[in-house]
Amino acid sequence: MADIRGFLKHDRETPTRRPVPVRVLDWHEVYEDFGRDSLRIQASRCMDCGIPFCNDGCPLGNIIPDWNDLVYRDHWQAAIDRLHATNNFPEFTGRLCPAPCEGACVLGINQDPVAIKEVEVAIIDRAFEMGWVEPVIPTVLSGKSVAVIGSGPAGLAAAQQLTRAGHVVVVFERADRIGGLLRYGIPEFKMEKRHIDRRVQQMEQEGTEFRTGINVGIDIAADDIRQQFDAVVLAGGATQWRDLPIEGRELDGIHQAMEYLPWANRAQEGDFTVAETPLSAAGKKVVIIGGGDTGADCLGTAHRQGAASVHQFEIMPCPPDERSVGNPWPTFPMTFKITSAHEEGGERVYSVNTDKFLGDADGKLRALAAHEVQMVDGRFEKVADTDFEVEADMVLLAMGFTGPESGGLIEQLGVDLDERSNVARDDNFATNVDRVWVCGDMGRGQSLIVWAIAEGRSCASAVDASLTGSTSLMSPITPKDRPLV
Repeated sequence: MADIRGFLKHDRETPTRRPVPVRVLDWHEVYEDFGRDSLRIQASRCMDCGIPFCNDGCPLGNIIPDWNDLVYRDHWQAAIDRLHATNNFPEFTGRLCPAPCEGACVLGINQDPVAIKEVEVAIIDRAFEMGWVEPVIPTVLSGKSVAVIGSGPAGLAAAQQLTRAGHVVVVFERADRIGGLLRYGIPEFKMEKRHIDRRVQQMEQEGTEFRTGINVGIDIAADDIRQQFDAVVLAGGATQWRDLPIEGRELDGIHQAMEYLPWANRAQEGDFTVAETPLSAAGKKVVIIGGGDTGADCLGTAHRQGAASVHQFEIMPCPPDERSVGNPWPTFPMTFKITSAHEEGGERVYSVNTDKFLGDADGKLRALAAHEVQMVDGRFEKVADTDFEVEADMVLLAMGFTGPESGGLIEQLGVDLDERSNVARDDNFATNVDRVWVCGDMGRGQSLIVWAIAEGRSCASAVDASLTGSTSLMSPITPKDRPLV
């Protein structure tokens, strides 16, 4: 490394978030600019550790010490070349990934880890600014065609890799815009959608064709797709949300997170004004059930819509401030985190379970009945005399997803499902149906964006090898690979 003592001289520093009273008035990303000199200092903390566990923590196999060193030396164009060698979309991962690479950073054993995400996003943002991100046009065409169903990170990664390998690639997306949950799910304040738009523009210039507003299995038969294309890649995600079928679920005012969040995204796309948003938290007493990232997305969105109050319920106990004995380095640290949304307000309530929803005479939600729980022999048990009620006229269910949606596409194709209701695949991402592969959350189950991109890249490699007999595309993971444990 250029500065082998950087980690001894400098502390971890990340961009400052804009003041809460300011940022809740708009939908722009929450971070202030981070100077290039500050980035170089942070890159210098990469400590030439010899065995870079960060590379193993990242399913993409990003060569992190290399581009840290290049940034420190001010070789930014070389840095984006090294970053793009393993990651199609660093502008997505740099903003949205929870950074298992940082959890595996060797410096993180006894200090704050290197600010890897900040360096990553700075590299790609400068690359776009300087015009270094150019389309990669295939020099030889294979004569083969591939349909990619779904335009989330897995589908986009598979499509870009297969296009560059010389195949004719068509991406089918049931929504009216490309991006999957990146477009209609991730709030604007976490990632502005211009980042998707400029990457899609690059992919179109490379030759990838996008067809929106087409729900394969409904608008067009799955068999028709199979007949038209030499290969089909399923990348529709795990969009079957987990419900809470308790007393009062039918009351007016209870919604799934993914029924709520896309409307806010559409308002930012200009489909209507924020005030005209069909499903809004404005002036409402909101309870979010689920303490994960989706719940935090609902929280930040509710703040910007002007919710009267927000509570976020989580059945699990509050995570510790430091790693527990059962969560050692280099596994992903399961510690207490304060997202930008949590900084903005709301009350986080841990170790609670909702008993029932309470309504008024008109069938509208008025409150939740809940109680505290504790873990006993691996099961949640009610804590005696802890019953309470919370006023609410809007509940958002953010409890995760159970797998891909049943019926339609899956039923028509006749693909097998595994024991977790995901689409089953072999070691080459192939389903039981000839010439049909699957990648991303549709095959893995709900996971991280970085795993989705890795799945898309690996699946593309398998498809390319099947169509042409060999492949030069990288395959960073297998279908059975899992995070460091």
